[in-house]
Amino acid sequence: MTPAARVQAAIEILDQILEGAAAEKALTGWARRSRFAGSKDRAAIRDHVFDVLRRRNSAAYSGGALTGRALMIGLLRQDGLDLEAIFSGEGYGPDRLSDDENEVSGGSPPLDVPDWLVGPLKDSLGDQFDETLKALRARAAVILRVNLRKATLEEAQSVLAQDGIETRPMALVDTALEVTTGARRVKLNAAYLEGMVELQDASSQALVAEIPLSNNLKVLDYCAGGGGKVLAMSGRAEACFYAHDALEQRMSDLPVRAERAGATVQIVNDPTSAAPYDVVLCDVPCSGSGAWRRSPDAKWRFTAEDLAQLEATQAEILRQAQELVVPGGVLVYATCSVLNAENTAQSERFVQSNPDWTVEWQRQFLLSEGGDGFFGAILRKN
Repeated sequence: MTPAARVQAAIEILDQILEGAAAEKALTGWARRSRFAGSKDRAAIRDHVFDVLRRRNSAAYSGGALTGRALMIGLLRQDGLDLEAIFSGEGYGPDRLSDDENEVSGGSPPLDVPDWLVGPLKDSLGDQFDETLKALRARAAVILRVNLRKATLEEAQSVLAQDGIETRPMALVDTALEVTTGARRVKLNAAYLEGMVELQDASSQALVAEIPLSNNLKVLDYCAGGGGKVLAMSGRAEACFYAHDALEQRMSDLPVRAERAGATVQIVNDPTSAAPYDVVLCDVPCSGSGAWRRSPDAKWRFTAEDLAQLEATQAEILRQAQELVVPGGVLVYATCSVLNAENTAQSERFVQSNPDWTVEWQRQFLLSEGGDGFFGAILRKN
């Protein structure tokens, strides 16, 4: 496909998303209907679509309308590309620009978040507001977690480099490698296939590094999802690890991943069956606002009603999980959010309502530190 044809495909996919289709579903549907497209074509089109979704408001402003075509015009205009060469009307590319489309909007473009979220984000981020919104407009780095059960950072880097995958350590946490070259080859490399590395954001890894783990503890990942955090914990201690999720199918890949990592994780449908635990981690459902670079479509679907429902769900998970912790044990609360309502407000409300608990540590990880926006709190049962 030509660059212009890729842009036209992105326009068509964006129109479907604007009509209500989920981004991943729209992309997958296009790929299934377009067998002629190679892997590089699909990757380039995906990049166009996700770049637009990260900057939807400002792209619409620069392009003059909220349509797939206008969004692509706005995106490419922001990036300083030659619009006439792409919008030439030739081949399978988009039609020529109209006189109206050739006009450049003046003034400052709007912020690339829903209007209702501007206030809560400013209140939550303070002087980090501008930098965080700027970071959310860009692609996230590809970050690996080195599995300390199987390799050191240097050993993992060496194996990755055999396939031209270049990495650099990250200051945020001692297990993180940022991929600087060859990210698309990671899953084909021996370091990944043999369990030396996993894909995992640096902020998540940094939280795990703060959890007080030691050998022979009983540790439960209460909202395990795919199991990334329980595997990260297993790389730091020879403990007894358990995983639970309200939707069991989310953990379907965990046994294979655990075997690859050299870890033993017992999946429990009823977490009370093995209770009590020394450590319970709750990486709760949240807005995902700290990770909107990776799932920008979610940003535009998120409502104030969604936030209120999530706050209630988070509080209920904490209420349930506290009953699983031994006296003197810890409950770890985590979100991939930068909103105070989901973070410090939740942890502080919990200890106010439960005087036998204290906040031992808590931290808001910011995008400026290299990973996603992420929050963690370690709560101790007295």
